Amino acid sequence: MQNVRHFLTLTDFSPVELHALIGRAMQLKAAWKRGEVYEPLKNRTLAMIFEKSSTRTRVSFEAGMAQLGGHALFLSPNDTQLGRGEPIEDSARVISRMVDVVMIRTFEQAKVQRFAEFSRVPVINALTDEYHPCQLLADMMTWMEHRGLPNGKTVAWVGDGNNMCHSWMDAAKLFGFHLNVACPEGYDPADDVKAMNAGFVSYFRDPKEAVKGVEVVVTDTWASMGQEAEKKAREQAFQGYQVDDAMMQLAAPDAIFMHCLPAYRGMEVTNEVMEGAQSVIWDEAENRLHAQKALLEILVRGFPEGMPE
Repeated sequence: MQNVRHFLTLTDFSPVELHALIGRAMQLKAAWKRGEVYEPLKNRTLAMIFEKSSTRTRVSFEAGMAQLGGHALFLSPNDTQLGRGEPIEDSARVISRMVDVVMIRTFEQAKVQRFAEFSRVPVINALTDEYHPCQLLADMMTWMEHRGLPNGKTVAWVGDGNNMCHSWMDAAKLFGFHLNVACPEGYDPADDVKAMNAGFVSYFRDPKEAVKGVEVVVTDTWASMGQEAEKKAREQAFQGYQVDDAMMQLAAPDAIFMHCLPAYRGMEVTNEVMEGAQSVIWDEAENRLHAQKALLEILVRGFPEGMPE
């Protein structure tokens, strides 16, 4: 399996490769908007293994694979129970003999890593409790479309030190920007992720301090999937962390607002910010489609000739 490339965290690609991937995503998006048919994955199959439900992830991967000429196979929690019953390594060995690429959305990062270890084909992490690298491809693409290259700029993460926060921390180091992370006590990012990205991330308790003068403000739901029982406690802990117009006014005048969705309006973000002129969330959501098409093409067929330089 030495020659198989996986995408389990952003760090599986170099900075040069990530820029090339996003450049490719922009090309594919432009071609799609022009109505061009491009089918490099004709007769190829993507297995989509979902242990966590999703709207954007399923639609973007399934539509993306169809647009590239391939087929996507949806496996729900009822169809496959990774590690429950059949060992993960056995599932990986069997499924990867029948398909060309595998996408997994589950709870533990270790499950995705274990599957990749025994897979004959590329494995994509479509979200775990630790990381959400596919979303960051879309986020970086959206940022570059609206504001150009990110290096040397500053982003504020406001909210939970969760999987999205971890992937933004990885992105800061790989793309050369600085990240201000504002979390309440007890909701900080994991220590190992902090250590890996030391020097590129600063930590705040006061979100207003974190957003001062930044070019991008990002947040996420306060209670992620599987944390519903903590919802009330989290709502209390995150008082003062809502992104509203007053908070956005502390950022740079041309700052943009991002959210990976689903959003709970009136909780982590106000309706006014969601629908306001600084919000790029709908472009961000659409770009999941284009960024993942580029990822699929590159993992299955390699970078197009001349990319990355």
